[in-house]
Amino acid sequence: MAKSLNLSPSPSTPTLSLSSSSKYSTLLKTPTTLSFPLSRHHSHSHSLTVRSSSSSATTTATPTSTTSSNQFRVDILSESLPYIQKFRGKTVVVKYGGAAMKQPELKASVVSDLVLLSCVGLRPVLVHGGGPEINHWLKLLNIEPLFHEGLRVTDAKTMEIVSMVLVGKVNKDLVSLINKAGATAVGLSGMDGRLLMAKPTPNSAKLGFVGEVARVDPTILQPLVNNGHIPVIASVAADELGQSYNINADTVAGEVAAALGAEKLILLTDVAGILENKDDPGSLVREIDIKGVKKLIEEKKVGGGMIPKVNCCVASLSQGVRTASIIDGRVQHSLLHEIMSEEGIGTMITG
Repeated sequence: MAKSLNLSPSPSTPTLSLSSSSKYSTLLKTPTTLSFPLSRHHSHSHSLTVRSSSSSATTTATPTSTTSSNQFRVDILSESLPYIQKFRGKTVVVKYGGAAMKQPELKASVVSDLVLLSCVGLRPVLVHGGGPEINHWLKLLNIEPLFHEGLRVTDAKTMEIVSMVLVGKVNKDLVSLINKAGATAVGLSGMDGRLLMAKPTPNSAKLGFVGEVARVDPTILQPLVNNGHIPVIASVAADELGQSYNINADTVAGEVAAALGAEKLILLTDVAGILENKDDPGSLVREIDIKGVKKLIEEKKVGGGMIPKVNCCVASLSQGVRTASIIDGRVQHSLLHEIMSEEGIGTMITG
């Protein structure tokens, strides 16, 4: 598979472009982009871009010389070493959803990132929802999706569809893709091994079987994570009486991260991160602490659907998670951007 490596700095600096083969070609079947900014705080830092331009297994190298191509690749791997050392053996919980779940090339990107991170010694855990897929199946069954204040109204019939789609289809599709890419994934829901215990939301009269996390028992997860498997968790759970509930995947990811003592929580979203000015894409907040993000909420600079995500991050940080990041899942290989660089790609919240 032919790939192009581009060192892409800020517009004020020159660009170096060359092509190189990659041993990861089997993981990157679709056009892909990898970017590694080298500094979270420096505005003129370089980034590495890897583009996959063909699904062919044949690799080609067209730099000025094979030697310079190999040296460039070695240099990039060498620069990744501090980040691999920093996170090796550490648990990273990723919430997967949005555009990254809907577009095949982005889905392939997330899968290959997870496999690569697992191969270099990190312990990724994937938590997912599946709103678009649920809507699709509801419409096929002539059930109109209903929402209240951004949350799905879930009656008994809808809850049955939610469980079937999330646990029986979306979860197993993801497990299959990860296994095919070379790692070992294990599909779970909150009901398996009493991983999650649910309780109804205070607004259950209007929302139906929409739940919150009452508690997490990570007993079933620890052996999987310790043995290098990738748990893939569907965000449904049951209460003490066995009633199933649909739970927000961001919330589940945050609570699972806290229960595992994760090094990092990452929420894949359809926005660049937290913007200081919601109308200015260039106002991305790269790094902020809990106090700062609460101030942004008070000043109404953070609102709408971003508030639950921010609150989820704050809750996980308050329970011992080291850092939480809200990143743009519409960017290919955004997970590697965030973990394997100092600058990252979205907003990192620290405790």
